[in-house]
Amino acid sequence: MNFPLYIAKRYIFSSSKNNAINIINRIASMGIIVGTMALFVVLSVFSGLKVFSLSFTNEIDPDLKLTSTYGKSFLITPDQENQIKKMDGVASYTKIIEERVLFLFKGKQQVTYVKGVDSNYPVVNDIRQKLFNGQWLKSDSFQVVIGYGLAQNFSMGILDFENPLQIFAPKPGKGGIENPEEAFNKTDVLPVGIYSISEELDSKYVFADLGLTQELLMYKPNQISGIEFKLKENADENSIKKQLNSIFKNKITLKNRAQLNESLYKMLNTENIVVYLIFTLVIIVALFNLVGALIMMILEKKGNLKTLFNLGAEVGHLRRIFLLQGTLLSFFGGLIGLALGIILVVLQQQYELIMITPTLAYPVVFSLENILIVMATIVTLGFAASLIASSRVSKKLLD
Repeated sequence: MNFPLYIAKRYIFSSSKNNAINIINRIASMGIIVGTMALFVVLSVFSGLKVFSLSFTNEIDPDLKLTSTYGKSFLITPDQENQIKKMDGVASYTKIIEERVLFLFKGKQQVTYVKGVDSNYPVVNDIRQKLFNGQWLKSDSFQVVIGYGLAQNFSMGILDFENPLQIFAPKPGKGGIENPEEAFNKTDVLPVGIYSISEELDSKYVFADLGLTQELLMYKPNQISGIEFKLKENADENSIKKQLNSIFKNKITLKNRAQLNESLYKMLNTENIVVYLIFTLVIIVALFNLVGALIMMILEKKGNLKTLFNLGAEVGHLRRIFLLQGTLLSFFGGLIGLALGIILVVLQQQYELIMITPTLAYPVVFSLENILIVMATIVTLGFAASLIASSRVSKKLLD
């Protein structure tokens, strides 16, 4: 048997004659356990917050979005549509138009996006689940669905036949029109539904029929500004992108959900890294106790070490005893801390112990990735701390 490992295990599970060393060992062990538990819980909370934050955009963003590289809009031919329908991996798609226009209601006005959508839009994006009031718009109609934020700004309800919502869109051209009213296309629409997703999105879009939006913007029947795709499960995204680029002669820009919300993803990932580094620093501070405990153990076992050395043990083997002791302490302390952290996370998921609001619990996500990160961190840092402490074992000390 590897005698450094055998002796290291004996030192871990046996008490020292010196009560002060026993206290230091307990403090070091508690520091590792608490630090590990805290790191895992915080990573789980931030994973939950990430999922919670992205859930708002996931409700309205597609798996893949196609736009023109060379302008606001492009023409799609029947042949191109047929090729898209035959593509493997595409569950469904919807043609859209997005443009900033002016909305006017009872003297109040706001500039925001009108989003023209076809009948497939609720299939690609499950927007119906986010309807706060009313119903989804019908195709080939003057109906619209507005956001909760816009409804509040305008003090607007739904199905108000006496007070329609007015949309003003600038006519395409170079200007030179003397009468300002002639510079805009105008249409009256009827809000039939109100959606609620997030504070930002609730004031961003007004959903209208694709044909109505094309007429308002003076687009051709096959002129659109984008196509949104819902992909099948386990679909090869890169393969689909290559096929779409081939269909549209590399004149398009394709973005997945992460690329559509690039700044949000970057912010969430940066916050996660910063929190991880802060709590890693806490663990490093706690591991100073482990270094102190190992050094005290080395001094206490100095007589035993001399005996082993005189019996022929090399200095490297003696150092390995305390290197293994510290690493094993870190590993077992990490396992205990991880177990406690997992229990807390599962309890929060099941019983919602801590609430943000009376109706919203702190979101947490239990993931294997966080377990591996925490264990790798605690074992690596524990090994480094043990290496520093074991370096005190030298021939000079034994002499």
